[in-house]
Amino acid sequence: CRFPGSRSCSPLSNGGSGSADHCVGAGGCRRMKRSYRPDRATSVRMARVRQKGTDIEVAVARTLRSLKLHYRKNVRALPGSPDFANRSSKWAIFVHGCFWHHHARCRKATIPKSNTDFWIDKFRANRLRDRRALVQLKQHGYQAITVWECEEDRIREKLHKIFEAGGIKPL
Repeated sequence: CRFPGSRSCSPLSNGGSGSADHCVGAGGCRRMKRSYRPDRATSVRMARVRQKGTDIEVAVARTLRSLKLHYRKNVRALPGSPDFANRSSKWAIFVHGCFWHHHARCRKATIPKSNTDFWIDKFRANRLRDRRALVQLKQHGYQAITVWECEEDRIREKLHKIFEAGGIKPL
């Protein structure tokens, strides 16, 4: 930055260009990372990634219905907005994609080759947010688990684990 000792920058302090987007307030003047612009093919591919109604979510919903358990989907009133929750029985289920939540030791949890620093930061922030949501739910007395995309064949086993721990008897 051309103003390393500056306490703050005004829009005119950087040579009159009218842009001080490298200034980070009272902490001093730092150059911001340049934003990454993906190519058209990447944008189209990423736009097709679904956030709700994924195959694993449908499989979890099917399993919950087969166990005759009642639930609400995407409960925004609870920390982390669990994908499935029952507030009266105090249980919550998060369904995570292995790529987006960077499932440890999973072959689907790859790091893209372009803009690697951005992706590493994003995955770290996602994992931290997920951990925080689980802790907050447990503080509120909820039994909470995470079902990963790669664990589709173990859904029933994982659900039994949460219900047995919470004293809930699936039918």
